[in-house]
Amino acid sequence: MRALVLQKKGRMGIEDVPSPGAPGPGEVRIAMHTVGICASDVHYWTEGRIGPFVVEAPMILGHEGAGTVAELGEGVTGLSVGDRVAMEPGVPDPASRATLEGRYNVDPAVRFWATPPIDGCLAEEVVHPAAFTYRLPDALSFAEGALIEPFAVGMFAATKAQISPGDVVAVIGSGTIGIMTALAARAGGASRVYISDVQSAKLGLLDGLAGIIPVDATQEDLGERVRAETSGWGPQVVIEASGAAPAYKGLWTVPAPGGRVVLVGMPVEPVAFDVATAQSRGISIETIFRYANVHQKAIDLAASDAVDLGRFVTETFAFEDSEKAFERFLEGRPTDVKLQIAF
Repeated sequence: MRALVLQKKGRMGIEDVPSPGAPGPGEVRIAMHTVGICASDVHYWTEGRIGPFVVEAPMILGHEGAGTVAELGEGVTGLSVGDRVAMEPGVPDPASRATLEGRYNVDPAVRFWATPPIDGCLAEEVVHPAAFTYRLPDALSFAEGALIEPFAVGMFAATKAQISPGDVVAVIGSGTIGIMTALAARAGGASRVYISDVQSAKLGLLDGLAGIIPVDATQEDLGERVRAETSGWGPQVVIEASGAAPAYKGLWTVPAPGGRVVLVGMPVEPVAFDVATAQSRGISIETIFRYANVHQKAIDLAASDAVDLGRFVTETFAFEDSEKAFERFLEGRPTDVKLQIAF
């Protein structure tokens, strides 16, 4: 079969690779249809590593995928050949303590697509556990199905934020994850979601979304804007989704007293933490790493009228043009949200 293989830092290409073969017990074979490009895929291509994960051997890229079930392994129930599906890319050790405690996203033994040395899903076929394969309802396209993975990050962030009906939420950063988080927060009960960025063109993509209020960070301060519109109180929840070090400078004064900060973006280097300010204002902190136990909820919500993921698919490239898709990502066009590749 064909796959997009990262041979080493700076070098990728479509290659013929061995097919995954027949699915084993509890597994399904999936014909891939659509795969989204994530910043991590691009980072492995340009830098050859992300933190401790180093590309030391050829690896198939891609972890945001949707496709069609082509074959069932022994014992698989709940799925049928021909079902359109989305896949959760991280497969934990079912016997690990993290998994048994319901925190399988932090299982040290998790096997995550396109994280060295695990191959990803930018291939014509994959074999995957049925337990991490989810049927797509008719209301969702393959493109929307491939967006479920980043939407699950937003769902996990909104879940850990413990949003109550009527809460005001502020999101820092309107990249793909920031947008997905804002959608999840709004659908999860927030009365208003303010989302800030330094790129006004990207904020323009949010025009017309009820209850989501763009804030141009080059023109006004997010905290001041929200306080001005909440009688000086501020948002109950602040979600940092940019990963930009400067965002941390005044982060702890943005939420309302007793509010919550949820850290989703990952700074490249360590950042300063104003402990005293966070303590004196009673701020609680949650961190996000991938997701756990939210994929089915993400699919159900995406299929409802509350969320429209499809509007954030910017462009779809043919598989043969995969390298062009990655080059387009590197351009960093402010109006690009999600670039996808279709077989």
